[in-house]
Amino acid sequence: MHFLLETLWVLARSLFYCLESLVRFIIPVRRKSVSGELVLLTGAGSGIGRLMALEFSRLGARLVLWDINEEGNNETARMVRDMHGARAYAYTCDCSDREEVYRVASQVKREVGDVTILVNNAGIVTGKKFMDSPDALIEKTLEVNSLAHFWMYKAFLPAMIAANHGHLVSIASSAGLIGVNGLADYCASKFAAIGFAESMALELLASGCDGVKTTIVCPFFINTGMFEGANTKWPRLMPILDPEYACRKIVDAVQKEQVYLYMPRSIYIAIAMKNFLPTKMGVLLGEYLGAFNFMAKFKGNGKKSD
Repeated sequence: MHFLLETLWVLARSLFYCLESLVRFIIPVRRKSVSGELVLLTGAGSGIGRLMALEFSRLGARLVLWDINEEGNNETARMVRDMHGARAYAYTCDCSDREEVYRVASQVKREVGDVTILVNNAGIVTGKKFMDSPDALIEKTLEVNSLAHFWMYKAFLPAMIAANHGHLVSIASSAGLIGVNGLADYCASKFAAIGFAESMALELLASGCDGVKTTIVCPFFINTGMFEGANTKWPRLMPILDPEYACRKIVDAVQKEQVYLYMPRSIYIAIAMKNFLPTKMGVLLGEYLGAFNFMAKFKGNGKKSD
């Protein structure tokens, strides 16, 4: 009897959620304010990290900026102050170093306060075939792109849980959803980042902490220099993303408390096809879309960005 009742309850709620989703598709969701929130951005010294810092500050947020590049990070802080008059605090930190993360995190909490929006943005890419990748670079890719997220959560999530308020943002990649030729270590690190973020979102819900929201961002290549030389066969279907556009979409997703953001929209279709089509057909479509050659002319600078 319990099985029947629970099944009917799930079906009824599923119908409600589908209708709710349809209504929200037609009627835009009201965006939450980030004014006064303390936003910590890793990889803030350049690229999409810098643009997000400027966008969050335009909306009234206070900024804590982390980057291993002290000069670039200080420049971002200066731009935030000059352009929007916002408060910005720059800290030099190697996010792949667990002890350094904990040390700088303690400094931030002591000097600025508790972070309420955490954006794990720092990332690196080697762009080499797996057998040509030095072991040290593979380890560094995993440390920066995935393990760093563990240490950042350990450092800043407890305060969010205690207040039942906060937002965790993982800047992952479409390469964390579908394997890409020439990006074995990068794909592995982004698959890990997505799995970790999804698991933590469920862990928070299961513990009753429904005030801490999560957003997982999976973009195609963004034209920031990190993937310089990477190409796309059909730009109308799979465009290299404009950084300003990507930044606006990410911040908008945070304000809408959108759980997943894939860019461009064709990524949603690609994921659906991957899950439902026969494997050989998926490979055929991958060849058609040029997925085997995305990295054929790669000459990126490997800087932390994404």
